[in-house]
Amino acid sequence: MYSKEKTTASKQVYDGIVVKLFSDEVELDNGYKATREVIHHPGGVCVVALDNDENIFMVEQFRYPFGEVLTEVPAGKLEYGEQPEVCGRRELKEEVGAEAESFEYLGCLYPTVAYDTEKIFMYLARGLSFSQQSLDDGEFLDVKKMPLKTAFDMAMNGELPDAKTQLAVIKAYLKLHK
Repeated sequence: MYSKEKTTASKQVYDGIVVKLFSDEVELDNGYKATREVIHHPGGVCVVALDNDENIFMVEQFRYPFGEVLTEVPAGKLEYGEQPEVCGRRELKEEVGAEAESFEYLGCLYPTVAYDTEKIFMYLARGLSFSQQSLDDGEFLDVKKMPLKTAFDMAMNGELPDAKTQLAVIKAYLKLHK
């Protein structure tokens, strides 16, 4: 049976640009005390952008923590208080240069449940129209177009290690091919 933990003290250890780290003291149901380190993150959004021929638009970018280029669905960090769909539409425009007629919610993903508050909201974007990318300063990425089926196969074969990309691609594919 699970135990609900009661926070008895909380201390901010780090205040970064993207995350804030807290060290919390908690009391367990049995009276024992424990320490929990928690990263507070504003959350994010990812978008499966499909054209009329069921091609998906992905981005390739260098990810510093892993020292490699990853293929991902367009995504971005929420600003505190921002609505997820607003963020998703902004990121799609910035990263791919696309706007969507329809933006369908695919669900929410908790990528790291043990120590991080981040939630990622997933969307399926269709009815695309294209203009120019408007990348943030210091953001470098390439847009890659491929059939959704190819992306689905890549997710299933372990070729897309990013969790949000795997789940969003699989959910979109299964939604369209039930």
